[in-house]
Amino acid sequence: MDIKQNITTLNKEIDWLQAVIDQAIITYLMQEGHEKQWRDIPLPDLNESDGAYADIVNVNQLGKLERLALALAMAPHIRPEALDIFFAKNQLYDRGFTEFGGATDKNHNGFLPTGQTLCFLATVGKPEARLEILNLFNRDSLLVRDGILVLGHTEAHMPGLTGILSFDEGWLQFFMTGVRPGLENSPAFPAQKITTQMEWEDVVLDDLVMEQVNEIYTWLQHSDKLMNEWGLGKKIKPGYRALFYGPPGTGKTLTTTLIGKRANKEVYRIDLSMVVSKYIGETEKNLAKIFDTAQRKEWILFFDEADSLFGKRTEASSSNDRHANQQTGYLLQRIEDFPGVVILASNLRANIDEAFTRRFQSIIHFTMPSAQERFQLWKNAFSGQVTLHPDIDLDKIAESYELAGGAIINVLRTCALAAVRRQDTVVSPNELMAAIRKEYKKENRTLITVA
Repeated sequence: MDIKQNITTLNKEIDWLQAVIDQAIITYLMQEGHEKQWRDIPLPDLNESDGAYADIVNVNQLGKLERLALALAMAPHIRPEALDIFFAKNQLYDRGFTEFGGATDKNHNGFLPTGQTLCFLATVGKPEARLEILNLFNRDSLLVRDGILVLGHTEAHMPGLTGILSFDEGWLQFFMTGVRPGLENSPAFPAQKITTQMEWEDVVLDDLVMEQVNEIYTWLQHSDKLMNEWGLGKKIKPGYRALFYGPPGTGKTLTTTLIGKRANKEVYRIDLSMVVSKYIGETEKNLAKIFDTAQRKEWILFFDEADSLFGKRTEASSSNDRHANQQTGYLLQRIEDFPGVVILASNLRANIDEAFTRRFQSIIHFTMPSAQERFQLWKNAFSGQVTLHPDIDLDKIAESYELAGGAIINVLRTCALAAVRRQDTVVSPNELMAAIRKEYKKENRTLITVA
């Protein structure tokens, strides 16, 4: 796609927006020319235009209010001065016009439009258009459902339309360049896609765990049928919530990625360090971004080390406690409403708030592998190019050293590095024991060498 053509198309929309704003304010303030209406200003004809934005408009037959919303959200990025007129003062009160809405930011000198700004323009000369604006921000509306238009999160006591009106940055780049980057490549997005090249035969789980894991897969396969055709949507909450708990390295993350791989669903791991904020309302805003996007994309959400956000709530003895409890309550509500699969991982079940565990469909305990399971994990690990010396008694290794699957993979890495330095692929007994000793040391455990 021609970038120059894309930019030209977007500038035409902003030209139209500027004319709309000027006329709307003239009409509202009863200035000269107030008898005209902004709705009479013709939209730019994009029927013969090429480019990403024109395609979205034409294919979806977007109307005036939808294009007004898009142009208003684009303006701060493309032509911020187009909104400077909203800084006008109300002479009666010597302050800005409340009805214009808008927000400012210390990092941006211009006017940032809000839902109220859009509502003001839409209702000039047509008060009933307020309902159309509210419908525009409905989760089922095209622009919101596809994540093109975003109305910023507001605190519970604030009017909903005070949220900042903005574009998803991926869509904006798509409209300008014709190339939309994946969300996983955005440094601002608080979740990252996780994948694996491993298969189910590479993970060793006991039968009870596999049975519970298969239940999650069955839900992914048949949830639409159960909820809609069988009518269970009237009786049960949407989605499926699972807790994986157990020691590190026992396969919680790998199992999650394999579920996604089998079901052909992308799995996104939540980066809690980017989600949790000390600022009131910011954590909720970050979580809303994740859940809204995940619902559209039908992702599986994975909260690793979930204790920090899903841990036990404290009594609200301070404002910080109340803030933390508010975050937990908001998260609980979003998880309950999420129609997809959410998996939480924790080392200890006891660390998770009971208010959450009551709402899980399954709680799966990933235990340390038995000697027999460890034997299979050792065989799987050294079944490729890197092999063990014939003198190594794998049965005795599996029986004597209690290691999780993740630790055994770490041993493989250490042994492979030792072997490649010798320009060999066979791991010696000494190299294997040195690698096992290294894993024990990580966990502050004492290794007793078995004769």
